[in-house]
Parts: sequence; structure tokens; C-alpha cells
Amino acid sequence: MIYSVAGKLIHKEPALAVVECAGVGYACRVTQTTLGAIGQIGDEVRLFTHMSVREDGVELFGFATLDELNCFRMLITVPGIGPKAALSVLSDLTPNRFALLVASGDASALTKVKGIGKKSAERIVVDLKDKLLKSDPVLDSSAGLPASGGTDGLSEALAALLVLGYRQEEVMPVLAGLEEQLSPEEMIRLTLKEMGRRSE
Repeated sequence: MIYSVAGKLIHKEPALAVVECAGVGYACRVTQTTLGAIGQIGDEVRLFTHMSVREDGVELFGFATLDELNCFRMLITVPGIGPKAALSVLSDLTPNRFALLVASGDASALTKVKGIGKKSAERIVVDLKDKLLKSDPVLDSSAGLPASGGTDGLSEALAALLVLGYRQEEVMPVLAGLEEQLSPEEMIRLTLKEMGRRSE
């Protein structure tokens, strides 16, 4: 098992990055997120990897972060979700956004991903929801927070709302529907507004 590859980025194109290590170029299938994060040709990069061995060949998949790799490995455990579909999901969704959508049961949002139909989206939610909330490394098992330790806006907003007394299952569907670029304060404000509307 190849845990990671580190070296010079010698080629990149949509869904593919080639990293040269000790004179050998490793072709890694990648998400758009990873492709945008690894820099330019000639840069030194490190990709965390997953090797897929099948009858028709061997493929290496590379990820800029362990969170993204963990999400990929979870996705390919779902019946009917292969590596290509998993890459498509993680090209559209960050690991934190994916975790929030699944944990909140929002299968409809997953159907917006190319190649993911209604049945596949529902299967992803059913198969992975409990794993994400209880034991998966993408979420902190004590509070359902993304493993970044509260450094991103979604984590901070969720943590603050839990402190305010809201239950995770109440606020996660609301947070999952917000733009990830919003500040934590704006996320909290919009969530509190929505919670107030629901209680009327």
C-alpha cells in the first residue's frame, strides 16, 4: 500500500496529477479541489493516496488532505459508488460540507453532483450517516465537529450553536444549506433566524 507520494509536480490536467518521485512519475487521479490546492507544475507536492486494484488495472488516487482521502474511502464502501463517482462528489463538496450534508440527511443536495442520482444519494446518506456522527475521522465523535478543530466557519458556527443549547440534529440541516464562504457570525445569524421562524 502506498501511503503518500511526495516530489515534483510534472503534469496536471482535469482529474489527473503526475508527481515525480526518485525519477518515477506517479499518475494520480485527483479531485478538482486537490488539483487547485497542489500548486503549479514544478512545485514540490505531497499527495495522500489510495490504490485501487482491479482485474482491468491498477489506479492511484491522490488527495491534498487526509480528510479528503478519508471521505473518498468512505464513499467507495457504499454499494454502487465507485472511485469515479467518489471523485465527482469530492470535486463538488469539501470534506466538511460533505460531512454536514450526510449527517443532516440532506440527500437532495447530493443529487446536484454529476453522476449521483436520487437512489445513490439516498444510499450514501443511509450507509454513512451513523459512521460520520459516531466514529469517522472526518467528524469529531464528541460533538460532530469537522476534524479541523474548529478552524473553518462551519465548525465555529456549529460549536457556537451547540453552546447556545441547540441540538446538533436541529441545526445541521440549516448549516448544510448555507454558503460555505459565509463568516461564522453570518452563519450563526442566519441559522438563529431560521430556527426562530420554525418555532413560530
